Amino acid sequence: MTTPEQLAHGKSGFSRRAFLKGSGAAAAATAMAGGPGLAAEEESSVISGMTTITLDVNGKQHKVEVEPRTTLLEALRYGLNLTGAKPISVDGSSGGSTVIMDGKPVSSNSVLAMECVGKPIQTVESLTGDSGVPHAFVDQDASQCGFCTPGFVMAVTAFLKKHPNATEEQIRDGLNGNLCRCGTYANIIPAVLDVVKGGGNG
Repeated sequence: MTTPEQLAHGKSGFSRRAFLKGSGAAAAATAMAGGPGLAAEEESSVISGMTTITLDVNGKQHKVEVEPRTTLLEALRYGLNLTGAKPISVDGSSGGSTVIMDGKPVSSNSVLAMECVGKPIQTVESLTGDSGVPHAFVDQDASQCGFCTPGFVMAVTAFLKKHPNATEEQIRDGLNGNLCRCGTYANIIPAVLDVVKGGGNG
């Protein structure tokens, strides 16, 4: 015989309220069974607060205090006073925070400092004014406000180490991750070509 409660919830007698109560109780029971111990175990493995790490920057070992959320860019600028890499964009899409790590260009504001321990990092400060790329940028007046220049210089340096005889088309493709608000691309490309022609890829 169908009861009033069954009529209210259909002939099957299925109750949404009863289901929710049951599933909630099951979830609570599961949490009670393994909850406190598991939560404590997970919490103990999480690093929090300031931690001292050692970064290999420009051929030297530097100790710097960081939080787990500290980016490499922040560690370089505020921990080591290396301000060449610029915080132009949050996601690194401008290329202004470019440094070379393990021989590859990376956006230093998109990688955590703790991930960089043990990896050789090169910043624009390691390049002398008379070395190939910076010298070519000066000769070709390849900067206006200059804010994007360090990122371009590092991107070019990394690119030419892999493509020392790059063509103009390859250079344009290789640098498409770097943006210049002043629009000095017309001078940047000839600067890179000067380095290619002169062979001064240092």
